[in-house]
Amino acid sequence: MTVDVIARLRAELGDVVSFDAAALDVTRDDRSGWRSATPPIAVVHATSVEHVQATMRIATATSTPVVPRGAGTGLAGGAIGRDRAIVVDVSGMDRILEIDTSDEFAVVEPGVINDDLDRALAPHGLWFPPDPASKAISTIGGNIATNAGGLLCAKYGVTREAVLGLAVVLADGRLLRTGRRTVKGVTGYDLTALLTGSEGTLGIIVEATVRVRPVVAGVTVTLAAAFPDIESAASAAAAVTASRVRPAVLELMDAASVARVAEYLGPDALAGTPLETIAPGAAFLLAQTDGAAAATEADDVADVLEASGARVVRSTDDASGERLLAIRRAFHGALASRGQVLIEDVAVPRSRMAAMFRAIEGSAARSGLEIPTIAHAGDGNLHPNFVFDADEVPESVWRAADELFRTARELGGTLTGEHGVGLLKQRWLADEIGDDSFELQRGIKAVFDPLGLLNPGVMFARAGEQVS
Repeated sequence: MTVDVIARLRAELGDVVSFDAAALDVTRDDRSGWRSATPPIAVVHATSVEHVQATMRIATATSTPVVPRGAGTGLAGGAIGRDRAIVVDVSGMDRILEIDTSDEFAVVEPGVINDDLDRALAPHGLWFPPDPASKAISTIGGNIATNAGGLLCAKYGVTREAVLGLAVVLADGRLLRTGRRTVKGVTGYDLTALLTGSEGTLGIIVEATVRVRPVVAGVTVTLAAAFPDIESAASAAAAVTASRVRPAVLELMDAASVARVAEYLGPDALAGTPLETIAPGAAFLLAQTDGAAAATEADDVADVLEASGARVVRSTDDASGERLLAIRRAFHGALASRGQVLIEDVAVPRSRMAAMFRAIEGSAARSGLEIPTIAHAGDGNLHPNFVFDADEVPESVWRAADELFRTARELGGTLTGEHGVGLLKQRWLADEIGDDSFELQRGIKAVFDPLGLLNPGVMFARAGEQVS
Protein backbone atom coordinates (compact mmCIF):
# COMPACT_ATOMS: atom_id res chain seq x y z
CA MET A 1 0.00 0.00 0.00
CA THR A 2 2.87 2.41 0.79
CA VAL A 3 4.22 1.94 -2.74
CA ASP A 4 0.78 2.85 -4.15
CA VAL A 5 0.58 5.98 -1.96
CA ILE A 6 4.03 7.14 -3.06
CA ALA A 7 3.20 6.54 -6.72
CA ARG A 8 -0.05 8.50 -6.45
CA LEU A 9 1.59 11.40 -4.62
CA ARG A 10 4.33 11.60 -7.26
CA ALA A 11 1.84 11.43 -10.10
CA GLU A 12 -0.51 14.14 -8.77
CA LEU A 13 1.83 16.46 -6.88
CA GLY A 14 5.22 16.14 -8.54
CA ASP A 15 7.90 18.31 -6.94
CA VAL A 16 5.52 19.49 -4.23
CA VAL A 17 5.97 16.17 -2.41
CA SER A 18 9.29 15.15 -0.85
CA PHE A 19 10.57 11.73 0.12
CA ASP A 20 14.04 12.98 1.08
CA ALA A 21 15.24 11.52 4.37
CA ALA A 22 16.32 14.91 5.75
CA ALA A 23 12.96 16.53 4.92
CA LEU A 24 11.10 13.65 6.58
CA ASP A 25 13.31 13.79 9.66
CA VAL A 26 12.58 17.48 10.29
CA THR A 27 8.90 16.68 10.84
CA ARG A 28 9.51 14.07 13.54
CA ASP A 29 9.44 16.58 16.41
CA ASP A 30 8.28 20.02 17.46
CA ARG A 31 9.16 22.08 20.54
CA SER A 32 7.43 19.74 22.95
CA GLY A 33 10.38 17.41 23.43
CA TRP A 34 8.45 14.53 21.82
CA ARG A 35 10.11 12.78 18.86
CA SER A 36 8.47 10.04 16.82
CA ALA A 37 10.20 6.69 16.63
CA THR A 38 9.96 6.56 12.84
CA PRO A 39 9.65 9.15 10.04
CA PRO A 40 6.56 9.69 7.89
CA ILE A 41 6.42 8.32 4.35
CA ALA A 42 6.24 11.73 2.65
CA VAL A 43 6.01 15.48 3.19
CA VAL A 44 3.72 17.54 0.96
CA HIS A 45 4.98 21.13 0.85
CA ALA A 46 1.61 22.62 -0.03
CA THR A 47 1.44 26.07 -1.60
CA SER A 48 -2.21 25.94 -2.66
CA VAL A 49 -5.58 24.65 -1.53
CA GLU A 50 -5.50 22.22 -4.45
CA HIS A 51 -2.34 20.58 -3.12
CA VAL A 52 -4.05 19.92 0.20
CA GLN A 53 -7.20 18.62 -1.45
CA ALA A 54 -5.27 16.27 -3.72
CA THR A 55 -3.36 14.89 -0.74
CA MET A 56 -6.52 14.21 1.22
CA ARG A 57 -8.18 12.48 -1.72
CA ILE A 58 -5.16 10.19 -2.04
CA ALA A 59 -5.10 9.60 1.72
CA THR A 60 -8.79 8.66 1.77
CA ALA A 61 -8.44 6.35 -1.23
CA THR A 62 -5.51 4.54 0.39
CA SER A 63 -6.52 4.85 4.09
CA THR A 64 -3.27 6.70 4.85
CA PRO A 65 -3.00 8.91 7.97
CA VAL A 66 -2.26 12.61 7.48
CA VAL A 67 -0.55 15.00 9.89
CA PRO A 68 -1.12 18.74 9.25
CA ARG A 69 1.91 20.86 10.12
CA GLY A 70 2.90 24.52 10.08
CA ALA A 71 5.97 26.07 11.69
CA GLY A 72 6.50 23.17 14.11
CA THR A 73 6.55 25.46 17.16
CA GLY A 74 3.88 23.55 19.10
CA LEU A 75 4.46 22.41 22.66
CA ALA A 76 2.10 19.42 22.90
CA GLY A 77 3.30 17.15 20.09
CA GLY A 78 0.32 17.99 17.90
CA ALA A 79 2.02 18.15 14.48
CA ILE A 80 4.60 15.37 14.47
CA GLY A 81 5.27 13.21 11.41
CA ARG A 82 5.30 9.52 12.19
CA ASP A 83 5.19 6.02 10.78
CA ARG A 84 2.91 5.41 7.75
CA ALA A 85 1.68 9.04 7.68
CA ILE A 86 1.79 11.81 5.12
CA VAL A 87 2.74 15.22 6.54
CA VAL A 88 0.98 18.17 4.91
CA ASP A 89 3.21 21.17 5.52
CA VAL A 90 1.18 24.35 4.95
CA SER A 91 3.90 26.79 6.03
CA GLY A 92 4.42 27.68 2.35
CA MET A 93 0.84 28.95 2.13
CA ASP A 94 1.88 32.30 3.54
CA ARG A 95 -0.01 34.99 1.67
CA ILE A 96 -2.04 37.77 3.24
CA LEU A 97 -4.99 37.73 0.85
CA GLU A 98 -6.93 40.75 2.04
CA ILE A 99 -6.92 43.53 4.62
CA ASP A 100 -10.26 45.26 5.05
CA THR A 101 -9.69 48.46 7.01
CA SER A 102 -13.37 49.46 7.06
CA ASP A 103 -14.74 46.24 8.53
CA GLU A 104 -11.52 45.47 10.41
CA PHE A 105 -10.66 41.97 9.29
CA ALA A 106 -7.89 40.23 7.36
CA VAL A 107 -7.96 37.10 5.22
CA VAL A 108 -4.79 35.04 5.45
CA GLU A 109 -3.38 31.68 4.47
CA PRO A 110 -2.36 29.37 7.35
CA GLY A 111 1.39 29.82 6.95
CA VAL A 112 1.36 33.57 7.67
CA ILE A 113 3.59 34.37 10.66
CA ASN A 114 1.96 36.34 13.47
CA ASP A 115 4.52 39.13 13.40
CA ASP A 116 4.33 39.38 9.60
CA LEU A 117 0.59 39.98 9.82
CA ASP A 118 1.13 42.68 12.43
CA ARG A 119 3.74 44.37 10.24
CA ALA A 120 1.32 44.37 7.31
CA LEU A 121 -1.45 45.80 9.49
CA ALA A 122 0.64 48.54 11.13
CA PRO A 123 0.52 51.06 8.23
CA HIS A 124 -3.29 50.86 8.47
CA GLY A 125 -3.26 51.58 12.21
CA LEU A 126 -4.39 48.01 12.98
CA TRP A 127 -3.02 44.98 14.83
CA PHE A 128 -3.81 41.30 15.49
CA PRO A 129 -4.21 40.81 19.26
CA PRO A 130 -3.38 37.07 19.76
CA ASP A 131 0.24 37.04 20.93
CA PRO A 132 1.80 33.64 21.67
CA ALA A 133 5.35 33.87 22.99
CA SER A 134 6.53 32.34 19.71
CA LYS A 135 4.74 34.93 17.55
CA ALA A 136 7.96 35.82 15.72
CA ILE A 137 8.01 32.29 14.27
CA SER A 138 4.55 30.77 14.84
CA THR A 139 1.86 30.70 12.15
CA ILE A 140 -1.74 31.87 12.19
CA GLY A 141 -2.90 28.40 11.15
CA GLY A 142 -1.09 26.80 14.05
CA ASN A 143 -2.46 29.42 16.45
CA ILE A 144 -5.98 28.61 15.29
CA ALA A 145 -5.44 24.85 15.38
CA THR A 146 -4.41 25.06 19.04
CA ASN A 147 -6.47 28.12 20.06
CA ALA A 148 -3.17 29.66 21.15
CA GLY A 149 -2.94 32.11 24.03
CA GLY A 150 -0.14 34.42 25.13
CA LEU A 151 0.71 37.37 27.31
CA LEU A 152 -2.25 39.58 26.36
CA CYS A 153 -5.11 37.09 26.72
CA ALA A 154 -6.61 38.41 29.94
CA LYS A 155 -7.31 41.76 28.30
CA TYR A 156 -7.59 40.99 24.59
CA GLY A 157 -8.71 37.37 24.45
CA VAL A 158 -7.38 34.10 23.02
CA THR A 159 -7.20 33.21 19.32
CA ARG A 160 -10.78 31.87 19.12
CA GLU A 161 -12.13 35.35 19.85
CA ALA A 162 -10.32 36.73 16.81
CA VAL A 163 -11.45 34.11 14.25
CA LEU A 164 -14.46 35.04 12.13
CA GLY A 165 -14.34 32.30 9.49
CA LEU A 166 -12.27 29.45 8.11
CA ALA A 167 -11.69 27.49 4.93
CA VAL A 168 -10.88 23.89 5.82
CA VAL A 169 -10.07 20.85 3.69
CA LEU A 170 -11.95 17.84 5.03
CA ALA A 171 -10.70 14.27 5.19
CA ASP A 172 -12.19 13.36 1.80
CA GLY A 173 -10.77 16.45 0.08
CA ARG A 174 -13.88 18.64 0.12
CA LEU A 175 -13.41 22.32 0.89
CA LEU A 176 -15.61 23.57 3.76
CA ARG A 177 -16.13 27.28 4.41
CA THR A 178 -17.39 28.35 7.83
CA GLY A 179 -18.20 31.60 9.57
CA ARG A 180 -18.68 35.05 8.14
CA ARG A 181 -17.23 38.53 7.63
CA THR A 182 -19.78 40.25 9.84
CA VAL A 183 -19.36 41.14 13.50
CA LYS A 184 -22.52 39.19 14.36
CA GLY A 185 -23.80 35.90 12.99
CA VAL A 186 -25.64 32.97 14.60
CA THR A 187 -26.75 30.92 11.60
CA GLY A 188 -26.42 27.21 12.35
CA TYR A 189 -23.88 25.53 14.59
CA ASP A 190 -20.67 27.48 15.19
CA LEU A 191 -18.31 25.26 13.23
CA THR A 192 -15.66 27.99 13.21
CA ALA A 193 -15.38 27.81 16.99
CA LEU A 194 -15.40 24.00 16.89
CA LEU A 195 -12.56 23.88 14.37
CA THR A 196 -10.55 26.44 16.34
CA GLY A 197 -8.55 24.40 18.82
CA SER A 198 -9.29 21.07 17.09
CA GLU A 199 -5.55 20.42 16.55
CA GLY A 200 -5.86 19.18 12.98
CA THR A 201 -8.16 16.30 13.93
CA LEU A 202 -11.23 17.54 12.00
CA GLY A 203 -9.74 19.18 8.92
CA ILE A 204 -6.77 21.15 7.56
CA ILE A 205 -7.05 24.94 7.79
CA VAL A 206 -6.17 26.55 4.44
CA GLU A 207 -7.55 30.06 4.98
CA ALA A 208 -8.72 32.20 7.88
CA THR A 209 -10.71 35.40 8.21
CA VAL A 210 -9.54 37.06 11.41
CA ARG A 211 -10.71 40.08 13.33
CA VAL A 212 -8.15 42.88 13.70
CA ARG A 213 -8.29 45.93 15.95
CA PRO A 214 -7.20 49.55 15.88
CA VAL A 215 -3.76 50.06 17.40
CA VAL A 216 -4.16 50.99 21.05
CA ALA A 217 -3.80 54.73 21.48
CA GLY A 218 -1.91 56.30 24.37
CA VAL A 219 1.16 55.32 26.34
CA THR A 220 2.35 51.96 27.61
CA VAL A 221 3.60 51.70 31.19
CA THR A 222 5.59 48.72 32.47
CA LEU A 223 5.92 47.84 36.16
CA ALA A 224 8.29 45.29 37.67
CA ALA A 225 8.10 44.07 41.25
CA ALA A 226 10.10 41.71 43.45
CA PHE A 227 8.49 39.71 46.25
CA PRO A 228 10.09 37.68 49.04
CA ASP A 229 8.34 34.48 47.90
CA ILE A 230 6.05 33.14 45.18
CA GLU A 231 2.99 32.91 47.41
CA SER A 232 2.99 36.62 48.19
CA ALA A 233 3.59 37.40 44.51
CA ALA A 234 0.72 35.16 43.38
CA SER A 235 -1.58 36.67 46.00
CA ALA A 236 -0.62 40.15 44.82
CA ALA A 237 -1.37 39.20 41.19
CA ALA A 238 -4.79 37.92 42.24
CA ALA A 239 -5.33 41.18 44.15
CA VAL A 240 -4.58 43.17 40.99
CA THR A 241 -7.29 41.34 39.03
CA ALA A 242 -9.68 41.59 41.98
CA SER A 243 -9.15 45.37 41.93
CA ARG A 244 -10.89 45.38 38.51
CA VAL A 245 -7.81 46.79 36.76
CA ARG A 246 -7.00 44.80 33.60
CA PRO A 247 -3.32 45.11 32.77
CA ALA A 248 -2.45 44.14 29.20
CA VAL A 249 0.37 42.00 30.64
CA LEU A 250 0.63 40.40 34.09
CA GLU A 251 3.45 37.84 34.27
CA LEU A 252 4.86 35.97 37.25
CA MET A 253 8.16 34.11 37.73
CA ASP A 254 8.98 31.89 40.70
CA ALA A 255 12.30 31.71 42.55
CA ALA A 256 13.76 28.95 40.38
CA SER A 257 12.91 30.94 37.24
CA VAL A 258 14.38 34.13 38.67
CA ALA A 259 17.61 32.37 39.59
CA ARG A 260 18.00 30.86 36.13
CA VAL A 261 17.31 34.15 34.34
CA ALA A 262 19.62 36.11 36.62
CA GLU A 263 22.44 33.68 35.89
CA TYR A 264 21.68 33.78 32.16
CA LEU A 265 21.42 37.56 31.76
CA GLY A 266 24.14 38.56 34.20
CA PRO A 267 24.25 41.48 36.66
CA ASP A 268 24.45 44.26 34.06
CA ALA A 269 21.06 43.31 32.58
CA LEU A 270 19.46 43.41 36.04
CA ALA A 271 20.96 46.72 37.20
CA GLY A 272 18.27 49.18 38.17
CA THR A 273 15.55 46.50 38.24
CA PRO A 274 13.91 44.92 41.30
CA LEU A 275 16.17 41.89 40.73
CA GLU A 276 19.41 43.85 41.03
CA THR A 277 19.86 42.38 44.50
CA ILE A 278 18.23 38.97 44.61
CA ALA A 279 17.28 37.43 47.92
CA PRO A 280 16.93 33.62 48.09
CA GLY A 281 13.40 32.61 47.17
CA ALA A 282 12.55 35.93 45.51
CA ALA A 283 9.73 36.01 42.94
CA PHE A 284 9.26 38.48 40.12
CA LEU A 285 6.04 40.03 38.80
CA LEU A 286 5.76 42.09 35.63
CA ALA A 287 2.73 44.22 34.70
CA GLN A 288 2.02 46.43 31.72
CA THR A 289 -0.88 48.82 31.18
CA ASP A 290 -1.83 50.41 27.87
CA GLY A 291 -4.37 52.75 26.34
CA ALA A 292 -5.67 56.17 27.35
CA ALA A 293 -5.88 55.22 31.03
CA ALA A 294 -2.48 53.49 31.17
CA ALA A 295 -0.83 55.93 33.59
CA THR A 296 -3.75 55.89 36.03
CA GLU A 297 -4.07 52.11 35.83
CA ALA A 298 -0.32 51.75 36.42
CA ASP A 299 -0.69 53.86 39.59
CA ASP A 300 -3.48 51.56 40.76
CA VAL A 301 -1.46 48.42 40.05
CA ALA A 302 1.60 49.85 41.79
CA ASP A 303 -0.52 50.67 44.86
CA VAL A 304 -1.76 47.07 45.06
CA LEU A 305 1.72 45.60 44.63
CA GLU A 306 3.34 47.92 47.18
CA ALA A 307 0.56 47.20 49.66
CA SER A 308 1.46 43.53 49.21
CA GLY A 309 5.06 44.22 50.25
CA ALA A 310 6.77 44.54 46.87
CA ARG A 311 9.50 46.84 45.69
CA VAL A 312 8.16 48.29 42.43
CA VAL A 313 10.07 49.84 39.53
CA ARG A 314 8.21 51.79 36.83
CA SER A 315 9.31 52.34 33.24
CA THR A 316 10.05 55.91 32.19
CA ASP A 317 9.80 55.34 28.43
CA ASP A 318 9.44 52.54 25.87
CA ALA A 319 13.12 51.59 26.08
CA SER A 320 13.08 51.17 29.85
CA GLY A 321 9.85 49.20 29.55
CA GLU A 322 11.42 46.85 27.03
CA ARG A 323 14.36 46.36 29.38
CA LEU A 324 12.02 45.16 32.11
CA LEU A 325 10.11 42.92 29.68
CA ALA A 326 13.43 41.39 28.58
CA ILE A 327 13.70 39.69 31.98
CA ARG A 328 10.52 37.71 31.34
CA ARG A 329 11.37 37.08 27.70
CA ALA A 330 14.75 35.59 28.64
CA PHE A 331 13.15 32.73 30.55
CA HIS A 332 13.03 30.06 27.83
CA GLY A 333 16.51 30.92 26.59
CA ALA A 334 17.83 30.63 30.13
CA LEU A 335 16.43 27.11 30.51
CA ALA A 336 17.39 25.93 27.03
CA SER A 337 20.99 27.02 27.62
CA ARG A 338 21.40 24.46 30.39
CA GLY A 339 19.78 21.24 29.12
CA GLN A 340 16.52 19.56 28.17
CA VAL A 341 13.18 21.04 29.18
CA LEU A 342 9.60 19.77 29.10
CA ILE A 343 7.40 22.87 28.99
CA GLU A 344 4.02 22.14 30.56
CA ASP A 345 0.82 24.10 30.78
CA VAL A 346 -1.98 24.14 33.35
CA ALA A 347 -4.54 26.78 34.26
CA VAL A 348 -6.38 27.42 37.52
CA PRO A 349 -8.75 30.14 38.76
CA ARG A 350 -6.64 33.22 39.41
CA SER A 351 -7.52 33.11 43.10
CA ARG A 352 -5.93 29.62 43.33
CA MET A 353 -2.56 30.46 41.78
CA ALA A 354 -0.76 30.58 45.12
CA ALA A 355 -2.04 27.08 45.93
CA MET A 356 -0.88 25.80 42.53
CA PHE A 357 2.56 27.29 43.01
CA ARG A 358 2.76 25.62 46.43
CA ALA A 359 1.88 22.29 44.82
CA ILE A 360 4.61 22.74 42.21
CA GLU A 361 7.21 23.53 44.88
CA GLY A 362 6.09 20.47 46.85
CA SER A 363 6.33 18.25 43.79
CA ALA A 364 9.82 19.52 43.03
CA ALA A 365 10.93 18.80 46.60
CA ARG A 366 9.47 15.29 46.63
CA SER A 367 10.74 14.29 43.21
CA GLY A 368 14.13 15.98 43.36
CA LEU A 369 13.37 17.65 40.04
CA GLU A 370 13.96 21.27 39.12
CA ILE A 371 10.62 22.79 38.03
CA PRO A 372 11.04 26.53 37.29
CA THR A 373 7.57 27.96 36.74
CA ILE A 374 6.22 31.08 35.09
CA ALA A 375 2.61 32.18 34.86
CA HIS A 376 0.37 34.39 32.77
CA ALA A 377 -0.99 35.61 36.06
CA GLY A 378 -3.71 37.69 34.43
CA ASP A 379 -5.55 34.51 33.45
CA GLY A 380 -4.20 31.90 35.89
CA ASN A 381 -2.19 30.02 33.25
CA LEU A 382 0.96 28.44 34.72
CA HIS A 383 3.87 26.85 32.86
CA PRO A 384 5.84 24.40 35.00
CA ASN A 385 9.10 23.62 33.18
CA PHE A 386 10.66 20.25 33.98
CA VAL A 387 14.44 20.38 33.58
CA PHE A 388 16.23 17.08 32.97
CA ASP A 389 19.47 15.66 31.55
CA ALA A 390 18.49 12.84 29.20
CA ASP A 391 17.62 12.24 25.56
CA GLU A 392 14.02 11.32 26.45
CA VAL A 393 11.66 12.61 29.11
CA PRO A 394 12.30 10.45 32.21
CA GLU A 395 9.43 8.61 33.83
CA SER A 396 10.00 10.62 37.02
CA VAL A 397 9.08 13.76 35.08
CA TRP A 398 5.87 12.22 33.78
CA ARG A 399 4.93 11.13 37.31
CA ALA A 400 5.47 14.66 38.60
CA ALA A 401 3.53 16.11 35.65
CA ASP A 402 0.67 13.71 36.33
CA GLU A 403 0.55 14.87 39.92
CA LEU A 404 0.42 18.52 38.86
CA PHE A 405 -2.28 17.92 36.25
CA ARG A 406 -4.44 16.28 38.89
CA THR A 407 -3.78 19.09 41.36
CA ALA A 408 -4.78 21.72 38.80
CA ARG A 409 -8.08 19.95 38.25
CA GLU A 410 -8.67 19.64 42.02
CA LEU A 411 -8.22 23.42 42.25
CA GLY A 412 -10.93 23.91 39.65
CA GLY A 413 -8.55 24.22 36.72
CA THR A 414 -7.55 22.40 33.55
CA LEU A 415 -4.60 20.37 32.28
CA THR A 416 -3.96 22.76 29.38
CA GLY A 417 -4.67 26.47 29.11
CA GLU A 418 -3.13 27.15 25.70
CA HIS A 419 -0.73 24.47 24.41
CA GLY A 420 -3.40 21.93 23.53
CA VAL A 421 -3.70 18.20 24.19
CA GLY A 422 -1.61 16.91 21.29
CA LEU A 423 0.14 13.61 21.88
CA LEU A 424 1.54 14.58 25.26
CA LYS A 425 -1.70 14.94 27.20
CA GLN A 426 -4.13 12.55 25.53
CA ARG A 427 -3.77 10.09 28.40
CA TRP A 428 -5.34 12.63 30.78
CA LEU A 429 -8.07 14.01 28.53
CA ALA A 430 -10.91 11.64 29.47
CA ASP A 431 -10.24 12.14 33.18
CA GLU A 432 -10.87 15.87 32.84
CA ILE A 433 -13.84 16.02 30.49
CA GLY A 434 -15.63 12.85 31.64
CA ASP A 435 -16.77 9.75 29.79
CA ASP A 436 -19.91 11.24 28.22
CA SER A 437 -18.11 14.28 26.81
CA PHE A 438 -15.19 12.14 25.68
CA GLU A 439 -17.46 9.85 23.67
CA LEU A 440 -19.44 12.75 22.22
CA GLN A 441 -16.24 14.41 21.08
CA ARG A 442 -14.95 11.20 19.55
CA GLY A 443 -18.31 10.99 17.75
CA ILE A 444 -17.86 14.50 16.36
CA LYS A 445 -14.44 13.53 15.04
CA ALA A 446 -15.98 10.48 13.36
CA VAL A 447 -18.49 12.71 11.52
CA PHE A 448 -15.70 14.89 10.11
CA ASP A 449 -13.18 12.07 9.69
CA PRO A 450 -14.93 8.67 9.47
CA LEU A 451 -11.75 6.75 8.61
CA GLY A 452 -9.76 8.36 11.45
CA LEU A 453 -7.03 9.63 9.11
CA LEU A 454 -6.52 13.18 10.38
CA ASN A 455 -3.81 13.45 13.03
CA PRO A 456 -4.51 10.03 14.57
CA GLY A 457 -3.44 9.78 18.20
CA VAL A 458 -3.75 13.51 18.79
CA MET A 459 -6.36 14.07 21.51
CA PHE A 460 -8.26 10.85 20.77
CA ALA A 461 -6.28 7.63 20.41
CA ARG A 462 -8.05 4.60 18.98
CA ALA A 463 -8.59 1.71 21.39
CA GLY A 464 -5.28 -0.10 21.87
CA GLU A 465 -3.43 2.38 19.62
CA GLN A 466 0.20 3.13 20.46
CA VAL A 467 1.51 6.44 19.13
CA SER A 468 5.10 6.17 17.92
